[in-house]
Amino acid sequence: MPGDVAGAGGLRAPVLWGVVVGCLQAAAPLGFFWLEDTTVYALSLILIAAVYIGFAVADGRRTVLAVEIAVASAFVVTAAVAVSGPGWLIVAGLVGHGVKDLWQHRTGFVANTRWWPPFCAVVDVVAAGLIAIALAADLRVGW
Repeated sequence: MPGDVAGAGGLRAPVLWGVVVGCLQAAAPLGFFWLEDTTVYALSLILIAAVYIGFAVADGRRTVLAVEIAVASAFVVTAAVAVSGPGWLIVAGLVGHGVKDLWQHRTGFVANTRWWPPFCAVVDVVAAGLIAIALAADLRVGW
């Protein structure tokens, strides 16, 4: 189909943009220097989860909406615990979301999102990797 970004070679742009956005997400505490790094990352994890609820609403099937709300709720709880817990919970949340993205891409669970899961999976993996490096090196991104 013309213009179908999910066609052969059509995922190149979403993947490349995923790398860019993942780097920006990892650097996000620089823009919110007055907040703790984990707070900024927790807010971004919640935002990511909320996007999928929007896609589920657009899909229109009740089963899809129920599943996406349940999954998003798990990420919200993970993010809430991470605010006052170890930063590694953010890394785990992003990796978990990346796995969810890959599952969604493979199954096509939510209609009309073919390009989004690969994009978001790359964002998740890049951000998780960079945040893990910062945590392992005991670096604070926002300071």
